[in-house]
Amino acid sequence: MKKLILAAFSIFLATSLHAQKQVPEATELYVDLEKITPGEGTNAPSDAIVLFDGSDLEKWQSAQRGVGAGSMLDLKTIIPSLSAEGKGSPAPWKVDDNELVVEPGTGFIETRQGFADVQLHIEWLAPAAEGKSGQLYSNSGVFFMGMYEVQILNSYENPTYNNGQASSVYKQHIPLVNASKPVGEWQEYDIVFMAPKFSDKGTLVSPAKVTVFHNGVLVQNNVELLGPTCYIGTPYYVAHESKLPLALQDHGDPMRFRNIWIREL
Repeated sequence: MKKLILAAFSIFLATSLHAQKQVPEATELYVDLEKITPGEGTNAPSDAIVLFDGSDLEKWQSAQRGVGAGSMLDLKTIIPSLSAEGKGSPAPWKVDDNELVVEPGTGFIETRQGFADVQLHIEWLAPAAEGKSGQLYSNSGVFFMGMYEVQILNSYENPTYNNGQASSVYKQHIPLVNASKPVGEWQEYDIVFMAPKFSDKGTLVSPAKVTVFHNGVLVQNNVELLGPTCYIGTPYYVAHESKLPLALQDHGDPMRFRNIWIREL
């Protein structure tokens, strides 16, 4: 017993003496961080790519073939056809009063540039639509890489399935709370999207992850995605390019958008 006590005391003493020799500077790190200017009001951070500032749709195109909200049966045929190259025709939506407005029936639009891990800021407005309800009441969506959707919908006193309401990861993750504003009011999403990673053989190394703030409220906390968005069936991963365009959905409603910017992480 005495030997054990002496051994323990010796370790304690050695550790204490070692700690006394340490100086604060031994655990201080200095790195050359990039300096950026934070955005204020409608101004984006200085390192952001402004996708829409109210002037034109130069950075957007008519969406090439994308998954959207299709069936799980489509994934193996559609995903390999997605491209990061901006070769699409001009975006068919319109700019009205410095706002981007969906032209119902014209289809998705997507960025000409491809992205992987990003921080996105986007503001949207759900217009009033008398006689509509549920998924038919002011519906759109933000599709990262053209296939991973954060839902846009009027979810203010408009019941629907919870994994399809505003700020849900569509059909995968219910938001923590409903932070929706009434129709006709501008709303904000601030989203961090981490793209899935695949091995050289096409196997999944790490799934996509999403963090979402809706009107400043945390509603998705680094959730893991099961795969691309599917309207029917259970999603699964299929290897794809490391960078793909961001897409906005035409669901038949004249949704409005403004102040869209993105930061590559």
